[in-house]
Amino acid sequence: MSESAQDLYDEGNGMIAIGNISSAAEKYKKSTEVDPKFFDGWHALGMALMKSGKLKEAIGAGLMATDLRPNDQLAWTSLSQMYMKNGQIKEAEAAKSNATILGIGGKLK
Repeated sequence: MSESAQDLYDEGNGMIAIGNISSAAEKYKKSTEVDPKFFDGWHALGMALMKSGKLKEAIGAGLMATDLRPNDQLAWTSLSQMYMKNGQIKEAEAAKSNATILGIGGKLK
């Protein structure tokens, strides 16, 4: 019996709880392979990859999260952080602006 995306995500969260970020990232990645539209998996994968210093991959996961939920403020805030860490200031500011719009009740799509 294969694990669901949610089960893999939960296992990833368990790995985060004990400080094993690389194992968490693997679980999150698997959750997105099981269900490519699993927002929580993409968002968590991006954050774990960012914490692991894999910024290009983190940005890719962050972009997937914002594509799946374009009106999710946390997804845009996280993507802004990923861009900042990668030195992409213009992109970080654009993502932050989107998060701000959502924070004051606006919609992007």
